[in-house]
Order: sequence, then C-alpha cells, then structure tokens
Amino acid sequence: MKIKKKVVAFSLSGLMAFGGISAVGLPVGAVGNGPSAGNGSIQTSILHTYESMVEYLKTQDAKQAAMELEIIGKTVNGRDIYMAKYLSNPSNPTILFLTQQHGNEQLTTEGAMEFIKHLGTGKTKDVLQNVNVLIIPMLNADGAMGDVNFSLDNYLADGDRHLTRYNANEVDLNREHDKATSAMEPEVRALHENVLQKYKIDYMIDLHHQGTRSETEGELVSGSILYPTNENVKPEVLEKSKKLGAIVYNELESKGWGHIGKYVGGSDERIGRNGAAVRYGISTLLFEMRGMSDHYIESYALGQKSNGYLIKQTVETLDAAVNAIADGSIEKADISFWETLPEQKNRASEEEGEE
Repeated sequence: MKIKKKVVAFSLSGLMAFGGISAVGLPVGAVGNGPSAGNGSIQTSILHTYESMVEYLKTQDAKQAAMELEIIGKTVNGRDIYMAKYLSNPSNPTILFLTQQHGNEQLTTEGAMEFIKHLGTGKTKDVLQNVNVLIIPMLNADGAMGDVNFSLDNYLADGDRHLTRYNANEVDLNREHDKATSAMEPEVRALHENVLQKYKIDYMIDLHHQGTRSETEGELVSGSILYPTNENVKPEVLEKSKKLGAIVYNELESKGWGHIGKYVGGSDERIGRNGAAVRYGISTLLFEMRGMSDHYIESYALGQKSNGYLIKQTVETLDAAVNAIADGSIEKADISFWETLPEQKNRASEEEGEE
C-alpha cells in the first residue's frame, strides 16, 4: 500500500535527538570504558512511540519528493508496518536497512529516522540517483510498545512503557527466516512476501542491539559486525557481505569514537542475516549496537547518557553504506581486515544477548 503525499521543501536541522536527546555532541567517554550499564536512568519516554514514529514518517513523506511511504503488512495486534522507499532507477543497486526486529532495540530506529530526514537534504540528491534505498524503521511495533500477551513487570525501564525483544505472541522474529512464509509470524511474513521477494535487493544491514559488556582488547565496544555464516551462502554473496562490513568498519573506526568488534553469532538459516543471504542471494551485514533500550537483565540495558553517540553511530553507518554503493567504491573495499578483527567477548560475570 502506497501513501500519497505532497512535495514541500525542507532542510536538515542537524542530528538532534528526540524528546530531549541530543546527538550533536558526543558524551565524554562515550565508548571504551563508559558509560556503563546504569549510567543514566533507563528511560523509554524519550524514545519515539509507534504513533510518533508514524507521524514523523508521514511528515518526511510530505516533504521529500524522492521518498515514498509504503505499508508492507501488519503486526499481530494490527499496527501497520511502514517502509520508506527511495527508488530512483530499477537498475540501480538496492540496499535495505532493517531495524527493530527486536522491540527493545530502538536506538537504531531513532538513527534510521534521522537518516530518513538526512536523505531529504540537498546533500543526498546526486547519491540517490545511483542507489535505491529501503528503510524499515520498526518491524516489531508491538514489542516496541510493550503491547504483548505476556507480563513485562520485571523489565527495568522507568515510566509506564516497556519494550521487549519478542512480538505480541512472545516469538523472536529473528528466528523465523527459514520457515515457509505461511508459517511465519505476521511481521516476518510481511518482510519476506512484500519486501524481500518483491524488490531486487543487493545488500541488507540488519541493525540490532546487544548487551553493554562486550569488549575487545580490554575496551568495551560501541558495536560489533558479522557477515552471513551459513554454509549454503554463495561465495560471491559472502564476499559482497564482507565488503559491506569493510565500509562500515572503516567509517566508524576512522571517527575515533567508534570501537568495533567481530560478533560471535550462529550459522542457522533461521537468523535474518543468514536466511536472506541463502534464500534470496542478498549480501547481508549484522550490526549489533551497544546496549538495549529495556530489558529484565541489568547489564543488557544502557542508561540514556549513551543514546546520543549510538544514534549517531547508526546514521554514520547508513550514510557510509549508501555512499559507497552509489559511487561504486564498495567494489574496491579491502576485506582483509576481517582476518584480524578481534572477536568480542563478555567481561567476567556478565551475560550477553543473542542477535
């Protein structure tokens, strides 16, 4: 379903946060050894609700001539699932950015929304002539709103809204990707039938959050990355996936405030990065940002003082990927860094989540 719009001129006001979060300045000690879990209260009131996200998307849709807003399906509890589309030429390479398969991993969504606004500026006009961009900013809206059929009373966030990993049926959406679409949860079925099967997608970055205590070389990571690891992924798909990872790694490491490790993840086809690569030949990259927006395990949730740099990290990631695909530089990306990129590990006595 396409949503019609009118065209209005606008300009980017800067990387500003939502509900009082500022992403312009990075906090002291943003990465490395701080802030740690519990540094700053765990607040969900400062995040977009589903309703405010929809309003934001519709506002951008009205302002941006290049943007189309499409409803790709509905959640278990009937919320529309939105996708922002920038389709300039069917022959262009296409990248999909997917966020919030897990409803308690929202800072990547906030970054994706800021990136959508960025795509409406004059800075990206020429870029969008050479690449198609698809953005699903909140796949699991029921989990993001805590509108589920099980108790969240033991979750940590302050206020009257909790966010959970699972959808309303208490199913992990990132464990559904090897099923027949008819057997999938509604959110994943919509993703497969109305996006992955409908569009010719070359690349996908699946954005997630992990716990707060992963480290490499004694330093806490700001995020970790991984290519598809299923044995049935074609070699050319794997190579392009590793090149996509090289673009992201080099962009963030060069900034001086990002510290990236190699994620240790499973090889099951049911996981999104593996399933999309095997099933559709899409070159995929998992990006696990540090810290979750809510959880019942204290070391998983990160205080709000870290929100700014994690939102900024998402914007930088998406922007670098789009530019590298548009100008073709991704084809020359050096993937040798994967051979020496340290695998992250968990600090002693700490638990960590799975993608």
